[in-house]
Parts: sequence; C-alpha cells; structure tokens
Amino acid sequence: MGRSESAETVRRNRELQRRFYGEPLGDRLRRLLGALDVSQAALAGALGVSSPMLSQLMSGRRVKIGTPAVFGRLLMLEQAVAQRPVAEPADPVDPAYVEGLLAEVRAAEPRAPSSYDVLRTVAGPEELARAADTLDRGFPSLAGLLRQAASVESPRPGR
Repeated sequence: MGRSESAETVRRNRELQRRFYGEPLGDRLRRLLGALDVSQAALAGALGVSSPMLSQLMSGRRVKIGTPAVFGRLLMLEQAVAQRPVAEPADPVDPAYVEGLLAEVRAAEPRAPSSYDVLRTVAGPEELARAADTLDRGFPSLAGLLRQAASVESPRPGR
C-alpha cells in the first residue's frame, strides 16, 4: 500500500469511526490519557485490548472496537472522568484514584451500551432534559428519548 493510499485509508477509517462512535476514537482515547495521566499501555490493559490494538484504533489504522465489553469499559471510563469533580488544571490526578478506577474497569464485564449510555457520554442529565424541552414541539419522539436518557441511572464501574 502506497503512502497516499495509506493516508486515504486512515482518513476513511477515521470518518467511519466518527459515524460509529460519534468522533474518531483517537480523540476520545487521547482525552482519557490526558485526564487520567496514564500510559497507552495502562489504558489498553484497563480496556482489555493489547497496546498495539489501542495504537491502531487511535491512529485510524483500525476502524472498530471488536468486543462490546471493551467499548463498555471505554464508556465507563469516560463517565467516571466526566463525573469526577473538576480540579485546577495544574492539580495532578490522584494516582491512587486512577489506579483503583483502572482496576475496577479492568475487572468489569459491562453489558452492551444502550442508546441512553451513549447519549450520557456526551451530555449530563440536565443538558439532555434541556435538549428535550427544545425539541419537544417539533420532535416529540426524540424529546422522549432524551428525557428517558436523562432519567435512567448510569451504571457505575463494578456494578
């Protein structure tokens, strides 16, 4: 495969990731790496994939996460990071917290994520409810879906 062919394949793969997962996996995974201040190997171990597989997903050389439990663990980590109290940018992440979270996620066997789970990775309950109110008049079915997502309890790692 030539250089331009390879670049085109990566571009296409990232676009497919955007369609499947809402955005390229590299963006999502880099946010977790930064928020948790861990290595790619540590993140790969918590998710249940090999380091090379994680690298391929991040770079766009691979399109899909092959196992639903791995995607579920990714969602669990994203939810835990989103729910963590906001710290000052200069504050380091507590290594004990991160180690415990990664161990909890690594041990989890999450179910396949529902559409509610996916919606809650991009917006909190209040934001989903406000979006539902905005859409209510023209799109009542979609508004109902958003309200349901806002009211369903999110599973926490290990549950």
